[in-house]
Amino acid sequence: MLQTIAGFERIGEENAFAVLARATQLAGEGRSIINLGIGQPDFQTPDHIVEAAVKALRDGHHGYTPATGILPLREAVCADLHQRIGIEANPDNVLIVPGGKVTMFMAILMFGEPGADILYPDPGFPIYRSMIEFTGANPIPVPIREENEFGFSADETLALLTDNTRLLILNSPANPTGGVTPRAEIEKLVAGLEDHPDVAILSDEIYSQMTYDGAEHVSLASFEALRDRLILLDGWSKTYAMTGWRMGYSLWPDVLMDKARKLAVNAWSCVNAPAQFAGLAALTGPQDAVRDMVAEFDQRRKLVVDGLNSLPSVSCRIPRGAFYAFPNISATGWKAKPLASALLEEAGVAVIGGPDFGILGEGFIRLSYANSRENIEEALARMRAFLQTNADRPNP
Repeated sequence: MLQTIAGFERIGEENAFAVLARATQLAGEGRSIINLGIGQPDFQTPDHIVEAAVKALRDGHHGYTPATGILPLREAVCADLHQRIGIEANPDNVLIVPGGKVTMFMAILMFGEPGADILYPDPGFPIYRSMIEFTGANPIPVPIREENEFGFSADETLALLTDNTRLLILNSPANPTGGVTPRAEIEKLVAGLEDHPDVAILSDEIYSQMTYDGAEHVSLASFEALRDRLILLDGWSKTYAMTGWRMGYSLWPDVLMDKARKLAVNAWSCVNAPAQFAGLAALTGPQDAVRDMVAEFDQRRKLVVDGLNSLPSVSCRIPRGAFYAFPNISATGWKAKPLASALLEEAGVAVIGGPDFGILGEGFIRLSYANSRENIEEALARMRAFLQTNADRPNP
């Protein structure tokens, strides 16, 4: 029998893709399925970005690029960061990567080992915990609470730091909750981190341009006191509807940049060359499509929250970022994962059970409103009918 190295039994996965596969299978069997499970914009990549990739192919950009990414793209990342969050970043500290998960993988791999503690949001993106456990480090959940509007608490986070803490992972605007942590809380956290100078920070800001109701995205990269130990994660997938292009970037402190570069050389050599030219066009071209997409998400956000709050025994805080709603379903009498499964199999609505995002996700489900208003309204109607019909039904 083949023997694998220790650790692979600890690695998890992202259940949204399993739900997507099942939803696709049911749809292929002729079932009417509305997918509110997968976290990707339902918009097309803007035409000028697509054309930039086509032009790059026609112009002969078929070969390897530097492992860190083409210089014009790294310079454009720095210009965008300066314009949006007011920082001066060095292109030599930017790494172009094939999607956002890669930066998580690299950062956690650098700091994760048996005996080390790595803090991560719970509920939060499931790959955080999966990768922490894979490295043998101790996953320490940072509670993300409904009563805090799904923003993290600085006091609660700082209280979890110990001499064994190597890395702190933060995410705002957040997946799966749509929470946006306010500036005052972030400033309190940054001040408290001065007492923990050996703790590195991974700030996942992939939803940085998706905020609503005047909510402010506060980048941890804007705090000079953290810059020598901060890894910033961002990219093109959500902002420019480019999930399948696999385009992300990270900004690394000097002390870690060469380590990140070496991992890139060993793992993927370089990101797809034409895709990098598409990313360049996205950052330097018109931003109308981004604004239009976020404005449409805002309308859908209000629609889905109003609809969820009208369902029997369901309540939902209004998210102020990303494109997710995280309704509380505990009063329905259902556990989250059985409810999510039943909604898909019996009502034809794909959602994700809260426990797929962490222990504190029980009592919640995640809906992505990256779908049409018509489909959202139909999904809510199906959910209402299901809950009314199955209010007293026992579930596992």
